[in-house]
Amino acid sequence: MIAMNTNLSSISIISQTTFLPSFSSLASPQLPRIIITPSTTIRSCTSSHKPKQQTITYDHHHHLLFPNAQERYSKNDSQINHSKNISMVRDMLFSKEGNKQTSLQSMMLIDTLQHMGLDHLFKEEIGSTLSSIYDNFTHQTRPGHNLFESSLFFRLFRQHGYRVSPKMLKKFIAKNGEFKLASSKDIKGLMSLYEASHLNIGEDILRKGKEFSSKHLWDSIEWLDNKHANQVKETLEHPYHMSIQRYKAGRYISMHQDDHENGCKDVVLFELAKYEFNVVQLLHQRELNAILSWWKKTGLAQELSFARDQPLKWYMWPLTMVPQPHHSKCRIELTKAIAFIYIIDDMFDVYGTLDELSLFTQAINKWDISAIDNLPNYMKVCFNTLYNVTNEIAEITLKEYGWNPINTLSKSWGKLCNAFLQEAKWFASKQVPNKDEYLRNAVTSSGVFIVIVHLFFLMGQGLTLENIQHIENDPSFVSKSGTILRLWDDLGSAKDENQKGFDGSYLELYMKEHQECTAKEAQDHVMAMISRTWEALNKESFTQSSFPKPLINATLNLARMVRVMYSYNDDNHHLPMLDDYIFSLLHHPL
Repeated sequence: MIAMNTNLSSISIISQTTFLPSFSSLASPQLPRIIITPSTTIRSCTSSHKPKQQTITYDHHHHLLFPNAQERYSKNDSQINHSKNISMVRDMLFSKEGNKQTSLQSMMLIDTLQHMGLDHLFKEEIGSTLSSIYDNFTHQTRPGHNLFESSLFFRLFRQHGYRVSPKMLKKFIAKNGEFKLASSKDIKGLMSLYEASHLNIGEDILRKGKEFSSKHLWDSIEWLDNKHANQVKETLEHPYHMSIQRYKAGRYISMHQDDHENGCKDVVLFELAKYEFNVVQLLHQRELNAILSWWKKTGLAQELSFARDQPLKWYMWPLTMVPQPHHSKCRIELTKAIAFIYIIDDMFDVYGTLDELSLFTQAINKWDISAIDNLPNYMKVCFNTLYNVTNEIAEITLKEYGWNPINTLSKSWGKLCNAFLQEAKWFASKQVPNKDEYLRNAVTSSGVFIVIVHLFFLMGQGLTLENIQHIENDPSFVSKSGTILRLWDDLGSAKDENQKGFDGSYLELYMKEHQECTAKEAQDHVMAMISRTWEALNKESFTQSSFPKPLINATLNLARMVRVMYSYNDDNHHLPMLDDYIFSLLHHPL
């Protein structure tokens, strides 16, 4: 995963035995720093109170139960309120006879649960409710009476795997083939249409819907009051399908927590959402501390001083890919694998000679500890630690799911190093591949397939021989995510001050092959490629039946996180979006 260096100015992290200078500048002067110790102690540096230890448990549904959580919660009261709130929301979804909700009300509630990050608590209830609504609509050719309802229906049901067509939006199209201007002042409808347009799998009507809704929503900001203008801007900048759910949930709760149009029902939802967000945040802080401790024990920051030292950044990938509480061990182990994608990338890009890199690649492909005798010491250290980490992940999978994935995992590392070596050979020989040849190799060197292969085994779902053979051969949903990452990286905004090597750029190669093209036109071309690749990824994710849905969702989350990881500011060394994510997901309780 070719990710560039950054000054992560978001959060100070201190373990009991080590201080990480690279993150020391992270605290805002207005905010207390977070301190995380191996006992999951969390306190403010400005507090004189003794920190309290946290304990976190789950019920048999993997729902987060109650931590001994600072002064924010009283255990007994929280437990009672939490259970009561879950029951009340369940009753809202299954309204009792005599108080039956309309289909629109049910869809709006489900949409709210998704935006609050609570839908994972009510999967069965949401599935049953949607099935009932869909059955009621089977005899209607165009569900929904207005733009808002039609767009919401389309989005929810496509999102949940139903075969729905955007043709239901045709009644809002004029004779000239464009959306009717009468809808241009329907802000609620436009926001719903804009959200729906991001679930495009190549349909022209959704492209037009996105263009139409985007234009008129941006125009509306000028005349709306501040509250509604901010809600419109939030939708435009962070559409649900393109956003990380936990990040979106934090923003949604903060923005809407004073809205109580539905009285006590809204109060219940917000209480439940805040509790879930805060307690899961405590778990994520504990995991980060475990990763910091592991990273320190490896000694790689000292042994491989040329490589990036960014455990917080590495952890943000698994945190956003699989945020659910029951994937805690998965997140920790996956971060270790991701660390080596960065380390080996740096070895190939900025440190190793071509001869050394060839020997290292041979050793990785043999996956034999005796094959490292002729390697320089720094490569032996890297190989040994990677070898041990990979074997540990294989042992976890074997113990928990009865399948030993070491052959697949080791092959994936060989494949990554082969791609890195190809780039090193191109650079050393001054040979320039054509853009298509470069991109095929660069999708592999992005490291995305390494992440998904390891995640597949750590999650333990769908472990069949057929799926394992399939995932070894880069299924389309994996390669599409890799393409999105590589193209974002190659837009030229992610230049690393510490990386002196050159591993190519699709943008540069495109301009070389199209010399009449301006830089702006080339960038627009790459953005259009990213958009089309997202449409293809959507199609894969909505129609994929072989691999388990949680793995597909994690892959989508990886693609969603790419923009956060590669949106550098003007000096090309800072990631303001990533800083914001770190603050929101790891620092700020609601």
